[in-house]
Amino acid sequence: MSQEKVDRYKKEKANRKQTVKKEKIQNVLRKCVVGVVALLLISWIGYSAYGTYESKKPKEEVEIDYTALTDFTQKLSEAAGEAK
Repeated sequence: MSQEKVDRYKKEKANRKQTVKKEKIQNVLRKCVVGVVALLLISWIGYSAYGTYESKKPKEEVEIDYTALTDFTQKLSEAAGEAK
């Protein structure tokens, strides 16, 4: 049993640099993924809050007077009726 432990330790020691490098890469990748997810979450919350804020603002109403256009079309139809 003791010899098995020694052999396992020697294998771990031989691959230690590769194992440490692999763990570091995994940690960096994990941190990047968490950072991107956090950034997306914060952006989504901000966008939603802005949309809610904008929807509660009073809308400016515009009133359009079409009388000039109506008079113009009536005069055109009268002129077309007289021309026939």
